[in-house]
Amino acid sequence: MTPGARVAAAIEILDAIGEGQPAEKALSRWARASRFAGSKDRAAVRDHVFDVLRNWRSDAARGGAETGRGRMIGRLRDQCIDPDQLLNGQGHAPAPLSDLEREDSDQVMPRGVAWDLPDWLMPIFEASLCEDAERSAHALKERAPVTLRANISKTTVPDAQKALERDGVVTMINPRAETALTVVDGARRVRNATAYHDGLVDIQDGSSQAAVAGLGVPGRALDMCAGGGGKALAMAALGWNVTASDIDAARMIDLPTRAARGGHDIMICSPERLVSHGPFDLVFVDAPCSGSGTWRRTPEAKWALTRDRLEELMRIQRQVLTQAATLVVPGGTLVYATCSVLREENEEQVQNFTAEAFGFQAGATQRWAVDDWGDGFFSAHLTRTG
Repeated sequence: MTPGARVAAAIEILDAIGEGQPAEKALSRWARASRFAGSKDRAAVRDHVFDVLRNWRSDAARGGAETGRGRMIGRLRDQCIDPDQLLNGQGHAPAPLSDLEREDSDQVMPRGVAWDLPDWLMPIFEASLCEDAERSAHALKERAPVTLRANISKTTVPDAQKALERDGVVTMINPRAETALTVVDGARRVRNATAYHDGLVDIQDGSSQAAVAGLGVPGRALDMCAGGGGKALAMAALGWNVTASDIDAARMIDLPTRAARGGHDIMICSPERLVSHGPFDLVFVDAPCSGSGTWRRTPEAKWALTRDRLEELMRIQRQVLTQAATLVVPGGTLVYATCSVLREENEEQVQNFTAEAFGFQAGATQRWAVDDWGDGFFSAHLTRTG
């Protein structure tokens, strides 16, 4: 496919998304109907689509229309690429720009448009991040780094880097956690690398690794909202005896394979059986949340979130915290964490919990920013004193 044909494909997919199709479904439908497209073509089209999703409002403003074509024009302009080079009607490229489309608007965007956030969320976002709000909003418009965790139960960080290099994956030390490596070249080779298949490294965001790194002396741990199991694996690598659980068992379907690859023995337990397996020295709750710290990776979620859905998520967070509290031994630790940057889901939930829950005392809390080293993340350590 030519660069222009890739842009045409992205426009088609963006129009489908604009009509309500989920991005992955629209991409899959296009791929099935476009057998001629090679792996590099599919990757390039996917990059176009997700770059626009991250900049959905501002790209439409720059391109002059809330259509796939308008947004793609806006994306090219933001990347300092002349749209006339790719929208020229040659071969399978989109039709040439009209005179109206060539008028590059210099209008000042409203902040919600410039920051690419829903208008209703703007005051909550600003109140949560204060002077860091604008920087964070713009960071969420960029692609996320690819970060690996060196499995120190099998290797050292330098040896993991050397093993990756042999398969063309170049990394640099990520200061967010001692085990974290940021991929600087060869990101698409990671899953085929020997170091990955041998369990020397796994894919995990740097902020998530940092949250696990500060958990203290290993003992019996429960990863209560385990999902894919990244934190359970990281805890196991540090010597914790880990049980993983999730209300949606399908989310943990790959965990046994990942654990075997890493050389870990992780027990998987259904939520209704947790009481019989507890209590635990540590209960880690990575609670369901808005995911606002990870919107670089899941930009659709930014536009799908509503005030009502945020309220619903906060109710779920309170319920999960209440349940988790019963599973902690006296003197043990309950870690409440989210991949959200919103105070309502983080500090305010901790304050409300410690005010209402007997026998828990708030300890260290920490936020990690959305930046080159990792996603936005929050964690609070709550000690059971009674």
